[in-house]
Amino acid sequence: MGLKSYFPQALHTLTSDGRYLFTTRIARLFSYGFLSVILVLYLAKLGLSETEIGLLLTLTLVGDTFISLLMTTTAERIGRKRMLIIGAGLMFFAGIVFALTKNVVLLLIAATVGVISPSGYEVGPFLAIEQAALSQTVSNSKRTDVFAWYNLVGSFATAIGALFGGGLIQILQGAGVTSIKSFQIVVFGYAAMGIILGLLFTRLSPLVEASIENKHEGTLSVIQSRFGLHRSRRIVLKLSALFGLDAFAGGFVMQSIVAYWFYVRFGAKPALLGGIFFGANVLAGFSALAAARIANRIGLVNTMVFTHIPSNILLMLVPLMPNLQLAIALLLLRYSISQMDVPTRQSYTMAVVEPDERSAAAGVTGVARTIGASISPVFTGPMLASRALLSMPFFLAGGIKIIYDLMLYRSFRAVNPPEEKSR
Repeated sequence: MGLKSYFPQALHTLTSDGRYLFTTRIARLFSYGFLSVILVLYLAKLGLSETEIGLLLTLTLVGDTFISLLMTTTAERIGRKRMLIIGAGLMFFAGIVFALTKNVVLLLIAATVGVISPSGYEVGPFLAIEQAALSQTVSNSKRTDVFAWYNLVGSFATAIGALFGGGLIQILQGAGVTSIKSFQIVVFGYAAMGIILGLLFTRLSPLVEASIENKHEGTLSVIQSRFGLHRSRRIVLKLSALFGLDAFAGGFVMQSIVAYWFYVRFGAKPALLGGIFFGANVLAGFSALAAARIANRIGLVNTMVFTHIPSNILLMLVPLMPNLQLAIALLLLRYSISQMDVPTRQSYTMAVVEPDERSAAAGVTGVARTIGASISPVFTGPMLASRALLSMPFFLAGGIKIIYDLMLYRSFRAVNPPEEKSR
């Protein structure tokens, strides 16, 4: 079956709300990619040391953790649409502060309270709430396919954003704009996207909210009332611990950190960095799309594990390459299979929990990932400052991720989602 015939099968049943959620995904990931290529370079130009940059990145993710936990676990009560609009406002706040000040304290406050992505990937409450809303617009049999396309368009948007960000910097600097001013223009663009997102979210209908019939009667326990979980609490907490470990490993090689590594190791220019991550994210998007087909044959858990291990081996090989061309080739090869676990992970989480727990489950697992990812940059900063340890983040990330894969397979290979129980 060709791509042309496959596309309508996956997305034909999307409602108008589903199409809006795809649009907001594209706009948001474009802005994340736009910023991530230059974020660490910008902070360095502001005069922050590598250690301070590592701390700032950590606080960015720590702040996103608490914001996401608060917003996603109350979204069913307060409203998914309302929470998405608030998240867009926090994105604007972080961008405008980063663009207007060099004060480290103010930057730390904005990083902690606002929504900003140093990795080029999802942060804040958006993904969890959008996943929950999307899951109720499609059937179980189409859920993984829709999530695959959802990740594909996000990866393409990140790729195009990275290309535009790096290219814009090159054009501005070629026209005589100073480095720091050119970086600030990109950050202002990120802030503007927060306003655009907020306007798009206002177009969502009440149908994106949790269905009343899915809400359980009776008095909730303290854990339930705080975290929105009941029957699926045990499995969600177990998944959260594993996903947190995976994200901890990924935090060593966030896109902005890898961009900085290429800059220090090989002297790569911003335009080239934008091109590298354009290609990387395009390949990542296609790998996410391929994951849906593989999962239909071998299952969600098997797809997560058996595609993730080879990608982590390739990650550890990147810093061993003797020149820029081979390092880029290995990185791109890694990205060509690296994201197959993402739509399958998202679909699996939505499948094994109750419908009225989906926002909370996506939020809690997402928060666990953010916590994990927020710890590693503290250690990465000093490594980037040392020539001897410059490549260590790649080895740590790949090794820990393989441990995660093995633990995930051992724990969940026998826990099947509804669509696989009849196989």
